[in-house]
Amino acid sequence: MDGKLQRQVLDTAALPPRERFGMWLDMLAGSPTPLRVRTAHADDFAARAEFIELGRMRLIRYRYPSLDCVRTSKLIRRSDPDYYLLALTLTGTSQAVQEGRRARCRPGDLTFYDCSRPHEVSHHADAAGPAYARSVVALVPYDALPLPHRKLARLFAGRMSGSEGVGALVADFLTRITAHPDQYHAADAERLGAVGLDLVATLLGRNLVSEDAVPTEIRRRALREQVHGYVRQHLGDATLDPGRIADAHHISLRSLHRLFEDEETTVAAYIRDERLARCRRDLTDPALGDRSIQVIAARWGFRDKAHFSRVFRAAQGETPQAYRARHLESARIVNTTASAVNPARTY
Repeated sequence: MDGKLQRQVLDTAALPPRERFGMWLDMLAGSPTPLRVRTAHADDFAARAEFIELGRMRLIRYRYPSLDCVRTSKLIRRSDPDYYLLALTLTGTSQAVQEGRRARCRPGDLTFYDCSRPHEVSHHADAAGPAYARSVVALVPYDALPLPHRKLARLFAGRMSGSEGVGALVADFLTRITAHPDQYHAADAERLGAVGLDLVATLLGRNLVSEDAVPTEIRRRALREQVHGYVRQHLGDATLDPGRIADAHHISLRSLHRLFEDEETTVAAYIRDERLARCRRDLTDPALGDRSIQVIAARWGFRDKAHFSRVFRAAQGETPQAYRARHLESARIVNTTASAVNPARTY
């Protein structure tokens, strides 16, 4: 076991076409929130579901041609686990209906509903777009969100933007974790789940126009994650500094510095360390071996060559040139050894 975040995958392609939809129905029947399902593609339901457990939050990445689902009162009486569901539409058009409200979602939109109340959900691929409808959902227990259930009812089957503000951060979290679980360690699953829950709680609080309902510490952690995301998106801009970050998040410079006190670092140090991490990655990439060190440094916000060399040497104990040469030579030796063990065959 390599210690990476684990995922379970169900892919109907493993079965003959006419058995695929039955496999999907069996999966849904065994889930915490079973549904009654229809599709126009029952004769060949090519679909895939990937499950990732992050502490108390479960993430599922779906791909299918089309689905129309209903969770009835009868199914709820049979299985009522007290879950909320937050869904991000990636491709196609989706729709959620609950208690008289209806949300029609396009790619980048989020919707939220209560699995313990009757609802309808549909998701179809666009005729002129990709062949599959894709989505990511987060299944969250009631008591994992510090928000009153009666207040959240106002958001059921509502559409929320996943392209701006906290919504964009939530969408980025859902897509990054489910698209690249191998980039994260299994030991971090609980912490990643806690971050996800903080972001979801903050998103819902803002859409309730009652952010004060979200505990201060949760809002603080969510804001810190939002700042982290902003920094990562703007590392290549040499003008990125604490003042610009504070302005972008409508907080004072003093408040920004307080956010980083728990991390035992400063805003400037965080920016520098993130830039150095990207530079180290590029310097050790054989595919970028013909790219100059100065170009790599500039790509991540180090515009002055001498300054970059000083900062890099202080952090790594060697010059960028020596660091690159050492790692590329190691990669060359490994590749040469692998070629010797597994020589190419000609037929």
